[in-house]
Amino acid sequence: MLEVELKVKVPLLEPVRKQLLEKGAVCSGRIHEHDIYYNAPHRDFGVTDEAVRVRYTNDHAVVTYKGAKIKKFGLKAREELNTAVESGEVFEKMLNRLGFTKTTEVNKWRENYRFSDAAISLDEVDELGTFVEIEILAEDENSNAAVLIQRIAKEIGVFGEPILASYLELLLSKRSAVQF
Repeated sequence: MLEVELKVKVPLLEPVRKQLLEKGAVCSGRIHEHDIYYNAPHRDFGVTDEAVRVRYTNDHAVVTYKGAKIKKFGLKAREELNTAVESGEVFEKMLNRLGFTKTTEVNKWRENYRFSDAAISLDEVDELGTFVEIEILAEDENSNAAVLIQRIAKEIGVFGEPILASYLELLLSKRSAVQF
């Protein structure tokens, strides 16, 4: 399964929230996501464009593997595999014992909506600002997901250049720029 996503930095979330609610989008709530990213001992995920993440939300943890980005869609698309784990802390210890190293942590508040076959997130990301993500799961690279995402973006008033970098990449880039 491919995750096809449009991510746009926005100055304010309220206008998008208003459009979503006016158009009948269903809000499933606002949650805090604390993501911890790891790098492998046998290859550098910064080079291979992969990611392994342990995400903590409320009372559970999910482990995610993200494959390299697929450039075909003009948006961000990549394979994503998720599984819930009973204990994120135990899984992190396992990663450490296997030689994985912690890369960084990303904290965000995410407001989730369902609208027109898409998952839409209004994100407030520590150190980065506010973003809107529109995501559709596609069976393969021949999907019309990008066209549908662009239509939804226009309908809810989300405009701007698509950001192809992950929050992890944006945060690491910002932090390395500050060090010089």
